[in-house]
Amino acid sequence: MKARIKFRKYGVLKFLGHLDVMRFFQKAMRRAEIPIAFTSGYSPHMIMSFAQPLGLGITSEGEYLDVELTEAVSSKDALARLNQTMAEGIDVVSFRQIQEDKKSSGMTIVAAAEYLVLPKEAESSALREHNRTQPIFPAPWEAQISAFLAQPEIVVLKKTKRSEKEVDIRPMIYDFHMEPAGIRLMLAAGSEANLKPELVMNTFLSFMKEEDVKLHYHRRELYAKNPKEGGAGFVPLESLGWEM
Repeated sequence: MKARIKFRKYGVLKFLGHLDVMRFFQKAMRRAEIPIAFTSGYSPHMIMSFAQPLGLGITSEGEYLDVELTEAVSSKDALARLNQTMAEGIDVVSFRQIQEDKKSSGMTIVAAAEYLVLPKEAESSALREHNRTQPIFPAPWEAQISAFLAQPEIVVLKKTKRSEKEVDIRPMIYDFHMEPAGIRLMLAAGSEANLKPELVMNTFLSFMKEEDVKLHYHRRELYAKNPKEGGAGFVPLESLGWEM
């Protein structure tokens, strides 16, 4: 059977790279005695995959790791045992069973990511102020966001590992608006289309002719297309699993 682990990453561990996060969870699985399956062959390794690895310096409350199990384990027990092994900066939020077919893996189905953008200097305090009423960014930015999104195209030079090409990112921006806690971004993510929040905000700041604005990015959630609505709309990856 397969399970989906949701976890938070914050504090100094925001600088922990993806490979180190993977090694961290491999050790945590052993210490927590989670019955995880291994590949066969001369060099067996734990069967696990991350939905959308997080970039360095980005905090998150919505990261996902899928694992294959050799036997059932209750969600409550697995959650408690894993959190006993966690270091400060990573917390396990949920442990849920998911469908076993490959098409249901988080890596395959992720389609969107939600971010909160904050001023760099307000990172620590703003993430704790859930009931904030006054906008953290200048009020005139709201009109600028509307003008930015009203453009028929937002063409940028998008860099990949192998090349650079011009891309219209406007269809990949599903939501972009100000709220008291910061700026909410809902962007395309996954294998079909993937848009980084840094590229969106750098393009927006250039549009406003703003310079020297330091920002922090916090990922709130990862989403899949809603299977009950024929792919219209999004649902959190966590909602596609169930308690064991």
